[in-house]
Amino acid sequence: MRKKIVSPGHRRELALTMVAAGVCSGRAACRILRLSRSTYWYRGRAATTAQQQLRQRLRELSDENPRYGYRRIAVLLREEGWRVGKRQIQRLRRAEGLRVPPSRRKLIRRGVSTGLPIKATHRGHVWTWDFIADATVRGGALRMLTILDEYTRECHVLRADRALRSGEVLTWLQKAIAQHGAPQYLRSDNGSEFIAKIVRRWLAQNQIKTIYIEPGSPWQNGFVESFHGRFRDECLNREQLWTLTEARVVIEDYRHKYNQRRPHSRLGYQSPARFAAQLTSSPSAVGLRPPSVGDGQTQNPSATSTTASD
Repeated sequence: MRKKIVSPGHRRELALTMVAAGVCSGRAACRILRLSRSTYWYRGRAATTAQQQLRQRLRELSDENPRYGYRRIAVLLREEGWRVGKRQIQRLRRAEGLRVPPSRRKLIRRGVSTGLPIKATHRGHVWTWDFIADATVRGGALRMLTILDEYTRECHVLRADRALRSGEVLTWLQKAIAQHGAPQYLRSDNGSEFIAKIVRRWLAQNQIKTIYIEPGSPWQNGFVESFHGRFRDECLNREQLWTLTEARVVIEDYRHKYNQRRPHSRLGYQSPARFAAQLTSSPSAVGLRPPSVGDGQTQNPSATSTTASD
């Protein structure tokens, strides 16, 4: 296989070798290798002592700081008194074959979905869960778990803590299921708490399918992202939460207000709890326009009259 020559310097060296071996003349070698004759006849100047010292010091600094690029190396050299620019150091590093070793890319853990992406069509069809982060005034971290019904928009869980691990997340999911029934699907991102073996094993045992969104695609989990936007705007940005206990009280009050009293535009400006209470046994999907009457479903007049007569 013929070696591909890219650099003009390499082509010049090959041309000189061909001429020295008597293969062809210099003009023919330039024509064969597509090399400019000015490049072929170029004779570089010998490096001065100062340049040699600069290259030596450059190699030493690069060995001491292998993660430093030419900009940082140039700063270190100027601090030592060398009159150099960053572009000069960049050229010298290239000539010396110095480069920052590429970092090993971290493999992103991803959960294996057991269900297809689906739109909620009735209560308890698809739940979604995610985390939102904040901090107390005294500097302590706040990590809040949200569990939401995508059809009714009810917030079943809004738990604040300093840290929430997979076991604690599973505990709060079990509490929500005990109160509202189990969903058919759970939508989430690939957070470590949601793809943990203990969580996936428990969901499989209880026949709850998982839907994991693509990494870096929060729009695929739009219902909980929309809720978090309202929650931050209407609660977190307006309240000063000094302690964890105070945060839990304020956040739980907001969850109750959101479920019971806050009008939701997608639900015909009803609260999620009121909308859920009006659902029939076979509801249709909530459309883009808010329903005008009840939950937006038309009833069969004959069925109504029959029920009344019974």
